[in-house]
Amino acid sequence: MNQPQSPKQPANLDLLYTELEDDLRSSVSALLADKCDPHRVKALYDGDGALGEELWPALAGELGLAGLLVPEDLGGAGATTREAAVVLEEIGRYTAPVPFLTSAVVATTVLLDEHATEAARALVGELAAGEKTAALLVPFSFGPDTDLARAAVSGGTQVRSVAGALEADVLLVPVAVDGGLEIRAVAASSATVDPVVSLDMSRPLADVTLAEVTGDVVVPAGSGNQAVRRALLTGAALLASEQLGVAQWCLTTTLAYLKERRQFGRVLGGFQALKHRLADMFAAVESAGASARYAAAALAAGEDEEIATRVAASFCSETALDAAEDAIQLHGGIGMTWEHSAHHYLKRAKSSHIALGTPGAHRAALADLVELPAS
Repeated sequence: MNQPQSPKQPANLDLLYTELEDDLRSSVSALLADKCDPHRVKALYDGDGALGEELWPALAGELGLAGLLVPEDLGGAGATTREAAVVLEEIGRYTAPVPFLTSAVVATTVLLDEHATEAARALVGELAAGEKTAALLVPFSFGPDTDLARAAVSGGTQVRSVAGALEADVLLVPVAVDGGLEIRAVAASSATVDPVVSLDMSRPLADVTLAEVTGDVVVPAGSGNQAVRRALLTGAALLASEQLGVAQWCLTTTLAYLKERRQFGRVLGGFQALKHRLADMFAAVESAGASARYAAAALAAGEDEEIATRVAASFCSETALDAAEDAIQLHGGIGMTWEHSAHHYLKRAKSSHIALGTPGAHRAALADLVELPAS
């Protein structure tokens, strides 16, 4: 008689940060603390984009982060998603306006597909060196479960709300051919890129129109669908770490404020109701840290990566938004003013809430993965 199979056990992954990861965090944090001033982030909403133009060359060139996920034989650092997650935590903590997620993670993952062409290898080397920046030409709301036939671009097609397009030198364009999608590298200068006013100007979006799609094939037909889906899944997993950084800033800043602000002759943090709010906030952020860290470690190890990604993407997305909303409310009157930095974090949290797949979409996919009935 056939014996029932035991359910697969979760991978036993080490979630502790290594000394190398701690050193990387220190370097990124020091650079952002020096250059990413909150007042300059606020200036983004007045149309001053100088901060992003200064930050990315520093991160990509001085620290070599553009090639973090690129193998050493292609000119990169040969790191894993664990290290990339640490970088994104700090980017979220400062709401830094840099295309690390869109270029060094999503676009790079497309170009590192196992079936990628020699043109892809040459391009990924330029990305790793910080000489160019790339963006995958799909709406930022597209997740790994989106029908990728909708991603196909042809001459005259306009693709709306693309993240990273304004900074990109190269657009990775999915094109429908026999056998599925192929990905072509198209010079951004040949496209019409129109900035749009979006909620989060620290990650600007643009509508992109291509009169024609001419460029080198970097991922051939038959592999394009897989490459795009893998890139979006990796992006969703690591976006969770950025959302963790947003939530951690909200918690730390709110706690510091409530320990200093006095009202009715008492420190606000001493009121029992506020203690409970902070305790709930702390528990949620710690849980988000565990789920984001597990997703990054699972991707690096190739173990349970999709389940881990779905959990992190859905949970961290909502935790970051809740933490940002709580930060504004618990700061009271000063939190309601546009001058306070909490609004930058609320905007980043809200815009990323629907990026690379909504929490609901990830939970629905997770239910299928773990064979959980819908009703």
